[in-house]
Amino acid sequence: MTPLSLLGTQKLACLLKSTNGVDAQLALLAQSGNIQVPAIPAAQIVLSSASPDIGDKDIQLTYPRICLYSSGLKNNQFEKFRSFSGTLAVNVDVWASANLVDQTDEWIHYYVEAVRQVLRSNVGDWGDGVLFPGQYDVQLQPPKSGGLGYVQSARITCALTVTEG
Repeated sequence: MTPLSLLGTQKLACLLKSTNGVDAQLALLAQSGNIQVPAIPAAQIVLSSASPDIGDKDIQLTYPRICLYSSGLKNNQFEKFRSFSGTLAVNVDVWASANLVDQTDEWIHYYVEAVRQVLRSNVGDWGDGVLFPGQYDVQLQPPKSGGLGYVQSARITCALTVTEG
């Protein structure tokens, strides 16, 4: 049995990698904005909470990339006779890097919007007791030195409703 803290991240990773996932949404957004934005290949959508320096050196991830991980479980006992009924927080860290700061500063918004499009298209039951009610929070970070010259990130935190047992 997959631990709950992995189940939600795995399900979201599958949605982001799907044919209507983040890469397809990004292509549509870039086309409508008449801009070139580097694609995020499925291989760069990973289950990892590694910081950029660890991801760059030890895991050998490239840019752009999406890292998914759980940041907390809360058993609210919504359903009294289940072993777990509560919420699972899943973080989606989106990383962009370029040699020009204005590129990372622009691209990060397209990446975030592509993830938001996938989330909005998948509100509801994800199966195995995981439900996405549509709630998420986005936090953008300013660019800093690193990566290919400059790196910028955004964190999208999704609140999933989960029941087990």
